[in-house]
Amino acid sequence: QVQLVESGGGLVQAGGSLSVSCAASGFGSMYSVNVMGWYRQAPGNQRELVATITRGGSTNYADSVKGRFTISRDNAKKMVYLQMNSLKPEDTAVYYCNLNTYAGTMYWGKGTLVTVSS
Repeated sequence: QVQLVESGGGLVQAGGSLSVSCAASGFGSMYSVNVMGWYRQAPGNQRELVATITRGGSTNYADSVKGRFTISRDNAKKMVYLQMNSLKPEDTAVYYCNLNTYAGTMYWGKGTLVTVSS
């Protein structure tokens, strides 16, 4: 059974940094995994893309986080990371890990809460 488990959320002051991680399990090999990414959902808002990374390492970021957030992945460890710097109160949200296989299946984690205080 495929599982994505996020960790590393918490409370941080504006201007600070935080890193969240996602551990993938239930895959025989990460060769079946195409794009991994992070999405977020703030109260009252729709879930939105934060960043994605392909198996080859190509990245894509939402305009609102470009230059502040960095996504990375370790295929050997079956992990994807999001380093968040210069955090703003509007970055407050539940952050969800997302994984897409080459077969077209999508998986979601349960999310980790990031709160940025002003």
